[in-house]
Amino acid sequence: MNEYIQHMIDWIEDRLKEEFSLEGLASHMGYSPYYCSFKFHQVTGISMRRYILLRRLYLSTEDLVMNRKIIDIATDYNYSSQEAYSRAFKSVFGISPSELQRRQMPVQSITKLMTYSGEGGNRMTAPRETEVSHLQSKKSELFDQDVLNILNGQVMYEEFKSKKLMGNSDYAPFNEAMCVHETTTPIFDSTFIRTRAFGHDVSIESYIGKVIQPLTVLDQKNYNYIVLWFGEDMFCQMNLLTVLAYLEQSEYKGTVFLNSFREDEFKVTQTELVLGSYHSIYDNVLVNHKKPSHQVMPLMYQAIGLYLEMQTDNNPVTKYIARNRQLSQSELLKRLFEIFPMIGYGDTQYMELINKVR
Repeated sequence: MNEYIQHMIDWIEDRLKEEFSLEGLASHMGYSPYYCSFKFHQVTGISMRRYILLRRLYLSTEDLVMNRKIIDIATDYNYSSQEAYSRAFKSVFGISPSELQRRQMPVQSITKLMTYSGEGGNRMTAPRETEVSHLQSKKSELFDQDVLNILNGQVMYEEFKSKKLMGNSDYAPFNEAMCVHETTTPIFDSTFIRTRAFGHDVSIESYIGKVIQPLTVLDQKNYNYIVLWFGEDMFCQMNLLTVLAYLEQSEYKGTVFLNSFREDEFKVTQTELVLGSYHSIYDNVLVNHKKPSHQVMPLMYQAIGLYLEMQTDNNPVTKYIARNRQLSQSELLKRLFEIFPMIGYGDTQYMELINKVR
């Protein structure tokens, strides 16, 4: 069935700039329109029309970066008007096409779905040293001793530190999963630690050792620059939001850069961030599970939408698990990783959902 769905995806991808015809796809596949639509949603966890919308809008961001006229981009992607394109764009990315064109902010990648790759389908990723070297040629001051790199997770931290990828700068990991369990408004105080440790079902001592202790370097040295290395997915972006909120809480006065990247492709987009509203956004989103009252960059806007959706019982992941409960645990996990890459959950988070649904 995955090979069949991949055939549908390939057909759709070849015609993204054309008017979509479910009847045309059904005729090509040799099944009814209803069956094609139903099986696509069952296997991918997303409706066909939603997939086409997201792919078209994401591909259009490449045209925006090249400063093409917005009306021409709208026409290329089969929108009836520039206004219709702008409305759809803002609903997904949180800002207008003209604002993205002007400010050149990162967005969450919406890549072609791959439900079946056949033999030799795995893609090799470029070495991280190559991408970091490219960054150094553009901004060498971020490789000095007055710089702290905060990296999402222990594995990434150990690689960067052991290889000294960022030269003489310092390194610290953020070993959390802020996209699950409750949290508190003051960050890293005793109440926060108790709440998070309880959620993760670990001792307070263990939590302090894993999460809090590595970050004490922030209090030991005045850094001119802090570079935050976080992926595009929802898991990483909620961690990023927490770190940014903490920097505001601790009244950090230096310059903050975000180095964002896709987990499957280490191509870094570097963005200078301005502190000032992230603690309020953290409180809205992670504490109260509400939409933020401040504008956020598209990358975080998309992640917040996914996070709030995942707080509901009938979210796309739980629905997918319920529809495919006959699969073995290992096969279900494999499919969840493939189909929902922008969620960013690990084994632990998915297993909690699988056990809850089953």
